[in-house]
Amino acid sequence: MVLSISRTLMVPSSATAPEAAPLPVIRTMLLWALVLGSVGMLTELMLIGHRESTAQFVPLALLGVSVGVGAMNLRAPVTSSVRLLQVLMVLLIGSGVLGVGLHYHGNEEFEIEMYPSLSGLALVKETLTGATPVLAPGSMSLLGVIGLAFTYRHPALRARADLAQSQEKQS
Repeated sequence: MVLSISRTLMVPSSATAPEAAPLPVIRTMLLWALVLGSVGMLTELMLIGHRESTAQFVPLALLGVSVGVGAMNLRAPVTSSVRLLQVLMVLLIGSGVLGVGLHYHGNEEFEIEMYPSLSGLALVKETLTGATPVLAPGSMSLLGVIGLAFTYRHPALRARADLAQSQEKQS
């Protein structure tokens, strides 16, 4: 039973006999996680009205583009769409880090305004548990890492590198 499950999941049954990982299946799973995660996060941000300023609109735009580019790669990944996804994922990671900073700063300003004498660890605690979820934008970074994992050594990128190498050899 355990052996059949491990073979189904492509998990090595022992350390001495590793099986080849089903990379296309793993890539597809990562890409679906990215697309569905982006749809979910985009929906949630729209429902909570996360569009009051330009800074709040940026994650909406990035997530919307992520859904589109992810769908392109689900359909037929080519070099340009995989590269576009890489750039977009770096932007998602940066947006997540920046969002955590913005949420923290906004909560901190609010707490200081409400309780001017608050400082030190008490201020940090109140800031982290404030009205705006400080760590929520980190989900954007997580989606970015998932997308980059999909592109890691992607065959569409290798095909172009192989073509360039063969052209260099012919010169």
